Amino acid sequence: MPYPLTIDVEPLLTNRNRLTTAFRLILFIPHAILVGGIGFGLAYKSGGGDMTSLSGETGVLGTMATILAIVSWLTIVISGEHIAALRQFTAFYLRWRVRALAYLMLLEDGYPPFGDSPYPASLTFVDPAGPRDRLTVGLRLLLAIPHVIALLFVLFAWWVTTMVAWVAILFSGRYPKGLSEFGVGSLRWLIRVEAFILLMTDEYPPFALR
Repeated sequence: MPYPLTIDVEPLLTNRNRLTTAFRLILFIPHAILVGGIGFGLAYKSGGGDMTSLSGETGVLGTMATILAIVSWLTIVISGEHIAALRQFTAFYLRWRVRALAYLMLLEDGYPPFGDSPYPASLTFVDPAGPRDRLTVGLRLLLAIPHVIALLFVLFAWWVTTMVAWVAILFSGRYPKGLSEFGVGSLRWLIRVEAFILLMTDEYPPFALR
């Protein structure tokens, strides 16, 4: 059965915008504030007993989605129900995040919209059929650990290949096809795991780029 979360990115390999590519990190800042960058959001601040920071990698909307996931965790474990409004907000956040990360990592040149609007990078969900799996929801963070470890290496490689692509685009206006496919696969893996952690699905994400 196909995984109930699909990410589609229209390839953009030639005639790339060298100017916006050169300043991509700066142009991305507004989206970074709202939906974060590449990585996981629970980054511990060392020293002085500081609180765990939620917003560093997930942005303002991601912090809200994380808080709502805690509420959803309780409602699902107790009643088996995922409150529709909480699920809709999380889906909205993840769709925005897909568009923003595709732009950040040079998969697209068009500036991503603020909110839900058509974009050549998209995310669709299939809602879970039947009651939720309370056991896997209860153990969700433990179950996600293997993926978190694997993604540390995948995301590091993605940053390296994106830097190579950045240089290639500046000099040739082309994004090497193999690097683009790896980038799309990395985005797909990352968002599947984030959706799993945020309780959008009970199906365990595959360890795969496809």
